[in-house]
Formats: sequence, C-alpha cells, structure tokens
Amino acid sequence: MPTTDPIAILLAHDKWATQQILNSCAALAPEQFHRRFEMGPGSLHDTTTHILGAMHSWGDLLASREFRPRLEGTQRSVPALLSLLEEVTVDFAASAKAHPPDGLVTRVRDGKSYTFTRVGVITHVATHGMHHRAQCLNMLRQVGVSPLPQSSVLQWMLAGGAK
Repeated sequence: MPTTDPIAILLAHDKWATQQILNSCAALAPEQFHRRFEMGPGSLHDTTTHILGAMHSWGDLLASREFRPRLEGTQRSVPALLSLLEEVTVDFAASAKAHPPDGLVTRVRDGKSYTFTRVGVITHVATHGMHHRAQCLNMLRQVGVSPLPQSSVLQWMLAGGAK
C-alpha cells in the first residue's frame, strides 16, 4: 500500500530527487561538474554538497548532538557524494523519526537562539533541497544535459516512489 505519511513522503522524495541529480552529474566531465554559475553555491558540485551539508547539520540538531564539521569546502567525486547521500539521508530519517514531530529543538547561531518544531525542520530540509535542485537543473541544462533528470514529487510517484 502506498505510504500516506507526509514526513516519509518528504524524506523519500528528497533522497530520490537528489540521487537523480547526482546520477546525471556522473556523466559530466570534471570541468562541467565544477563549472561556476551565478546562482546558488555556484557549481553542481558545490550545490549538491550544500544540499547534503544542510541535511547533515539539521540532522545533528534533530538528534540533539554536537554539530559535526560542515561538509562544504571539501572536494568530492559524484560516487562519494552518492555514498554520502545514503549516509546522510539514513541518519536524518532516523533522527526525524526518533521523537514526536511536534517537539521543539533549539539552535544557537551567531549568538542568537532559535527554536523550531521538529516537523518545521524536516519540512525546511526538504524544501531547501528542492530549491537547490531547481538550480542544479538549470546548471545541467546550461552544460547541455538532455533530457534533464526527473525530480518532482509527481515524477517520483509515477516512478513508483510512494509505494
């Protein structure tokens, strides 16, 4: 039976869509993967790393653990990013499911304290990923990738993702 849990849908789609982007990047030459663009973090490498980095950091918050070093700033291959995607999404999902979604988490950044609902953090991570994947689609189009990878929730459902 297809899942009806909105959190499970958000997380499963987010992982699938990011994987679709990275799979398309696997066919690129290194100079295409690292080509600079005037959008987002600036390259396909940096944007996909940023997507994973956000999930990594917010996962630390949901798990109530010390923040680990940021992922950004390290060069990784597409296979390494795909492996990291698996690691980060499994960890984030476990942290998301470990407590009730209406619970609160608090983060201190630049000396200021912010309190969020856990489900708000989960939703933010998924929509943040969607925002940056749209930038990746634009970058992929500009380097000549055709057809572009599927990435929408509807495409995920049609591909059997909601089962």
